[in-house]
Amino acid sequence: MNLDLQLLKPGAVRNLKVNVGRLYDFTDINLNIRVLRGKSEGPTLFVTAAIHGDEINGIEIIRRLFQQKELKKLKGTLITVPIVNIYGFNTRSRYLPDRRDLNRCFPGSPNGSLAARLADTIMKSVVEHSTYGIDLHTGAVHRSNLPQVRAQLDDPKTMELAQHFGVPVILNSNYRDGSLRQAAAEKGVPTLLFEGGEALRFDEKIIRIGVRGILSVMKNTGMIEPDKKNKATNIGDSYVAKNSFWMRASESGVVKKIKKLGAHVQQGDLLAMIASPYGNSRVALRTPHAGIVIGSSQLPLVNRGDALYHVATFDENVDDVWETLESYEDGFQEGYRPIF
Repeated sequence: MNLDLQLLKPGAVRNLKVNVGRLYDFTDINLNIRVLRGKSEGPTLFVTAAIHGDEINGIEIIRRLFQQKELKKLKGTLITVPIVNIYGFNTRSRYLPDRRDLNRCFPGSPNGSLAARLADTIMKSVVEHSTYGIDLHTGAVHRSNLPQVRAQLDDPKTMELAQHFGVPVILNSNYRDGSLRQAAAEKGVPTLLFEGGEALRFDEKIIRIGVRGILSVMKNTGMIEPDKKNKATNIGDSYVAKNSFWMRASESGVVKKIKKLGAHVQQGDLLAMIASPYGNSRVALRTPHAGIVIGSSQLPLVNRGDALYHVATFDENVDDVWETLESYEDGFQEGYRPIF
């Protein structure tokens, strides 16, 4: 679809249906895009959600975004796609029917796989018409994420957008091959990835933070009027993390979590205890680095190797983090032992 924004009258809203395929029974599958063109000229922002079909917080964020009175004085254009991975959304799955991760298939191809064709449609119908982008995500199934923005922070414009979003943590995250964020950057469209909450769940707090963050970015790019009382909008309020690591269970068992999402931890702090079903033996999970907990498993049961905590770090370089983790068993692991 060739989206010509100039054909859209100033102040108009247009709902578009872009056909991206059919089900086995020939039911058409359409990508729903809503475009709002402001009464005045300005930047174009795209907001996408549910690239992973089970990550649904972003759908509600986009719905509520259009209820905000600030949009009545929009300068520029807002392009939104609340459900990118339509197939995964309807089956409550992260993936497409062929088990591909759509966020590893950008920029796609008009003649490729199902994922490649869908990615190509998003690029041509949405990204290539935009100045900036925000892609909305959550944690995976049974994992919850602290509200955070992930971005390539060595790009000054992207860093500026991230600071204006106003979340507890901004995490430096290098581009991943095949991601929407990388493909958009290659087209000259700085894009933020907002993470918050858990798959297949609406989280009221996360939704409100997401709406507020998008509006904040729009205020600071001149798309809507800034707050009269607070024109700076959250600059300097976020922790900027240089990198992050996952703490994994060294044994199987039942988990008692000690630290919660958002907790600040110091080197050696106890994160959780993993015990046998009768509790007659246990293992301690301790962090080898200071940081803040930005992700956590929601299950009380673990197998050895399962990811339990995602910890963002602030001043260690990547090599130091991974070297410490490699020697983790020798440094902090207490091992299974009787408790009586």
